[in-house]
Amino acid sequence: MRRVLSSQFPVLSQDETRRWLSRAIARPLRTYAWSGQLRTENWQLRTVLLGCVLAALAGFAPAQQIDFAIGGSTLWSPKPLTASQAFLPPAEGGGVYASASLQYLTERRFGFNVEGALRPKEALYNGYQYFRPVLYDVNAVHALRLAPKTRGDLMAGVGGESLLFYKQINCNYSAGCRAYVNDTHFLVHGGVGVRYYFWHTFFVRPEIHYYFIPNNFQFHSDHVLRMGASIGHTFGSR
Repeated sequence: MRRVLSSQFPVLSQDETRRWLSRAIARPLRTYAWSGQLRTENWQLRTVLLGCVLAALAGFAPAQQIDFAIGGSTLWSPKPLTASQAFLPPAEGGGVYASASLQYLTERRFGFNVEGALRPKEALYNGYQYFRPVLYDVNAVHALRLAPKTRGDLMAGVGGESLLFYKQINCNYSAGCRAYVNDTHFLVHGGVGVRYYFWHTFFVRPEIHYYFIPNNFQFHSDHVLRMGASIGHTFGSR
């Protein structure tokens, strides 16, 4: 049979097609190394290797756990107590925040998670400038078995707070006021949540998060609490 380039696509008869398939199946799997990479001469070996990887992952996954959750929460922080007509940084609190988290746990119930929360609706900073806070963090996590359907999540980590400021409007403070532009602060985070599995691998989780935000000068306090609940699903063994 004449040899053709890979860019050519000759039309084969049924007999020729059957003979080609027979040779392809009977051909031994051969590999050779080139530039430190494993290369193959036929697609059969690639298929076998892919199947082995998938089988290994399938056997490994049940010992692990991944939790994905979405939820809602609100912020609270101390308010200024000084009565004055001058400009005072407001408390960072109030409003409804949407949140999402992704958590990975090993069979020893240790792992990590990433999460974020933002305010979908703009807030009004001291009555004259619109803004939106965004909180995000990465944590080490330890899960506790509290009851057959209940787990506790303890977490601690670091992250950031991004403050997105928008247009300035009426400003009537006697001592003047200050318009801000977007800013980002480093933060330290600690949190606790209680997962209750209400149906199979679906859970609801009341939770509370504490943020220490050094030099959070746009607001009255460096200490912020976020309280709320989320609903999620566990993939793998729980």
